[in-house]
Amino acid sequence: MIDDDRKPTIGDVARLAGVSPMTVSRVINESARVRPETRTRVETVIAATGYAPDPAARILARAGAGRIGLLYANPSNAYLAEVLAGALSGARAAGLFLLIEPSRAGDPVAERLAVSRLVAGGAQGLIVPPPLGESPATLQAISKAGLPAVVLAAPAHLADLVSLRVDDSAAARQMTEYLMSLGHRCIGFIQGPDDQSASAERRRGAEEAVALQPDARLSVVAGDFTYRSGLEAARVLLAQSPRPTAIFASNDDMASGALAAIHGAGLDTPGDVSVAGFDDSYVAASSWPTLTTIRQPAAEMAHEAAIRLARPGDAPLPVRHLLIIRESTAPVAD
Repeated sequence: MIDDDRKPTIGDVARLAGVSPMTVSRVINESARVRPETRTRVETVIAATGYAPDPAARILARAGAGRIGLLYANPSNAYLAEVLAGALSGARAAGLFLLIEPSRAGDPVAERLAVSRLVAGGAQGLIVPPPLGESPATLQAISKAGLPAVVLAAPAHLADLVSLRVDDSAAARQMTEYLMSLGHRCIGFIQGPDDQSASAERRRGAEEAVALQPDARLSVVAGDFTYRSGLEAARVLLAQSPRPTAIFASNDDMASGALAAIHGAGLDTPGDVSVAGFDDSYVAASSWPTLTTIRQPAAEMAHEAAIRLARPGDAPLPVRHLLIIRESTAPVAD
């Protein structure tokens, strides 16, 4: 193994993985000239030893300024775009450089390696959007590195983390109440993935609203926050009898997929089926018809996260949601 009194070297990693230093270098630089099984073995050793790739560290050291890191592994490009824009503006306002590192949610080795790369690059704090903010592997790697971090749209599982999130349950309850105020009593709900607490909170809010309306019914179908899952879930809902007169999807990507399913079935939105989303990403304003949605200020949250990392003594600002009414919802047709 490696003496605890010194940092691991590329030679140590090569020896423990049973490969050459050149192969380790190729894995670090994501070269295609490495077999998958070899890449996995080397990445496992890097994550286990905490090896920091010197070339990346030397390049970033020339910048001479504070650095924060952004991890990402979100299936929604629209949500990621909002987070990235906010993190960049926040880092700029705080006089920091922003390092961006992709991760693979659900792959513990890849998640630990992504954190290690940001540490190697000199990141002094991390912004962690969903789903990584609730991943044990990522949280453990952050804790081991001793870095402050701000998680977005997730609870603060570790004592030294800050969480910025809207009240998902209250937001979903408000949207469901709005749909019922339009006369909708048969509502389809497309839930997000189980590995994110926001999914359960949004479902809970919708269920609480429906429970207070004796003649209302909520039909729940699972999704995973992607357009395709929204399309497929909406097809299931549209095949039910009675057919829902409104569909509330847990994010805008899935709501956009629901719009496509409705149009594909020869139905009209909002004439036959109203549709609502969540996030108010650029997808909501660019869809046809434009989406009624809950505005979760992802860009502002990421901006605030960068500021919070630069000034750790400051209390984070509260995060508020907003119901945005557009063209995709209307009263139930007579």
